[in-house]
Amino acid sequence: MPASSLSSQSAPTSRSGASDASGEAPLHDVLIVGGGLVGASLAIALVRIGLDVGLIEAASPGALPAAFDQRNLSFAEATVNALTALGVMQKLRAPTGAIERIHLSRQGDFGRAVLDARRHGRTQFGQVVVARDFGEALETRLAELPQLARYRPMRFLGLANSTDPGMAATGVRQLRVADGGGERLLRARLLVGADGTRSGVRDALGIHARQHDYRQSLLVTRLRAERAPDGTAYERLTEHGPTALLPRGDRHYGLVLGVAREQADAVAALDQSGFLARAQASFGWRVGRFLGCGERSAYPAIRVLAERTTASRAVLVGNAAQTIHPIGAQGFNLGLRDALTLAELIEQGRAGAGAGDLDCGAPALLQAYVSRRREDRKRTLAFSDGLARLSANPAGLLRPLRSLGLFAFDRLPSVQAALVGGALGYRGEVPALCREPNMDRA
Repeated sequence: MPASSLSSQSAPTSRSGASDASGEAPLHDVLIVGGGLVGASLAIALVRIGLDVGLIEAASPGALPAAFDQRNLSFAEATVNALTALGVMQKLRAPTGAIERIHLSRQGDFGRAVLDARRHGRTQFGQVVVARDFGEALETRLAELPQLARYRPMRFLGLANSTDPGMAATGVRQLRVADGGGERLLRARLLVGADGTRSGVRDALGIHARQHDYRQSLLVTRLRAERAPDGTAYERLTEHGPTALLPRGDRHYGLVLGVAREQADAVAALDQSGFLARAQASFGWRVGRFLGCGERSAYPAIRVLAERTTASRAVLVGNAAQTIHPIGAQGFNLGLRDALTLAELIEQGRAGAGAGDLDCGAPALLQAYVSRRREDRKRTLAFSDGLARLSANPAGLLRPLRSLGLFAFDRLPSVQAALVGGALGYRGEVPALCREPNMDRA
C-alpha cells in the first residue's frame, strides 16, 4: 500500500490532511471526490504543481474503481501527449494499439469516409488502451506521490455548510464523509466533483442535470477476427447505435456493439456463436470472419448534462459535468481536458500570485474555467449528440443526405480538417500539456 493511503481508522501520514492545533478538520487546497479516470489524472496534475491535494476514493487500497474494466478507451493525440507529460503512459504494461486510420460508414447508406493520419502530417490519431490497464498505470503513478492524501475507502455524504451564509467569507468548503471509523469532516479551498454520471457532489451542490436516453445499449468485448488489426478504427453506424472495432495492441479488436435497449438482454444472453453472428451482421466483413470474443459487458447510452459546471468553491469535471454518447469516443478525452484546464488555470494563478496567496476556489478562477471550457464542451457535445441522432434516424429521406455527408467527409479538405481536429483532441483552447509532449515535466 502506498505511504499516502488511508486505513479505515486513520488520517493520512503525509503532510496533506493534517489537522491543525485547534483540532479542526484537515484542510486541503483541493479535494477531489472520485478516483476514476479523470479524478486520478487531475490529482496527478495538481500534485505536480505543488498543491496540497486530497483524493476521496470509494475503492479500497489494492482494488481498482469499477470504471477500470475491460472497456477499450480511445485516447486522442492530445490525451496521449498530456498523459505522457503526467508520467502515466510510461507506466502502461500492456501494449497499446495505434489508430492510424478512421473508417466511418453507415449501414444502409452509400459511401464512407476514411481519415488517414499520414495525409494530415501525423503517424496516428491516438491510441487504444484497455481501461483496466490504464487504471493500473494510474495507480502506479499515484503511488509515486507520497504528498497526495488518499482517503480510501471513503464515501462522500454531503456538504456540511451548504446553507451557511458565511461559507464564502470563510473561503472553505466543508465535506461530510464516512470511512470505517464513521462520519468525519474534511475541508478544502476548492471541491472537485469527479464522481461520475450519478454525481453525489453535483446533487449536493443543487446543480440540475438534463438527461436524454438514446434507448440504446452498448455491448463491449474483446474480439478476434480473421484479419488482425492494421491500425484502422472502424465506426459502423446503425439505427440502433454504433458498431465499432478498435485496434488493440494485443492483435485483438475492441468491439462495441450498439443494440436497441429492448433487445439488449436477448443479445447479451446469446452464446458465443450467436453473438458473433449478430455482431458480424451489424458490422460486415471488412476484417473477415469474427472468430471469438471475450467476456461481454453492457452499458446504456444516456446523455447527462449538468446545467452548470461550477458553484461557490466547487467545480464539476468529466462525467459529473457531462456524460455523452460514446459515438466517436469523445467522453474521456473531453473530461481530461476539463481536468487539465483547471490545473493549468491554478498553475497560472499560482505563478502570478505566489504560492502563499493563491486561492484555488476564487470566483475569478472558476469564471475563467467556465469561459475556457465553453467552446470545447459545446462543440464536442454537438458533434456527439448530432451524430448519434442523425445516424439513428431511420427516415428514408435522410439516407441520401447522410451519403452526401459521408462523401463530403471523405473528399472535401475543409470538412476533413474539422473532423481531424476533433479526432486528435484539439477543439477550442486546449491545455498546454495536450499540445505537445512534455516528458521532462512529469
